[in-house]
Amino acid sequence: MPEVIFTGPAGRLEGRYQPSTEKNAPIAIVLHPHPRFGGTMNNKIVYDLFYMFQKRNFTTLRFNFRSIGRSQGNFDHGVGELSDAAAALDWIQALHPDSQHCWVAGYSFGAWIGMQLLMRRPEIEGFMSIAPQPNIYDFSFLAPCPSSGLIIHGDADKVAPPKDVQVLVDKLHTQKGITITQKILPGANHFFSNDTDLLIEECSDYLDRRLAGELAEPRPKRLR
Repeated sequence: MPEVIFTGPAGRLEGRYQPSTEKNAPIAIVLHPHPRFGGTMNNKIVYDLFYMFQKRNFTTLRFNFRSIGRSQGNFDHGVGELSDAAAALDWIQALHPDSQHCWVAGYSFGAWIGMQLLMRRPEIEGFMSIAPQPNIYDFSFLAPCPSSGLIIHGDADKVAPPKDVQVLVDKLHTQKGITITQKILPGANHFFSNDTDLLIEECSDYLDRRLAGELAEPRPKRLR
């Protein structure tokens, strides 16, 4: 998988990129946890999600937000990191102009950034939000949420308590035109200690079902 450096809003961004063998294959971007708490693109869950998409022949990218690894810039409390994610999607779309669809998967802090990116980019047709933190971050911008997706978390998560995630899920369930699939992993904490394989298995099953035309309502084509 090629190491790449591309231009972001605050300087260069470091990533890992694997193109599909198909010209018009969908794109997947994977976003890592909080930069101030050890989050990088080499986080195991981020790494495993990257390969999950790659195995299904997506054109796949994971990258370090500003200030992490070889990525330039300073931590910007989510504002700049959202700009980094948008720049990453711009970069990969410029290389693959025939790709019509995109998925975004984010873990923890990355889930918050991914859901904001979803609101700004109509070509994103599916998302995976792993252990989102609505107790810490404001998700009220999802009004309405434009795409169907998966929210997956553990019932032993003390960083993002299940009751707070449930409030977010219940709110999204009231919206028409999308299907939100929720998976709760018994005994799993925020870091999915000893549960990473099950997490990826559930994400893989969800993706396969979506690719088979399940778990999402038909929706009108949104324009970029």
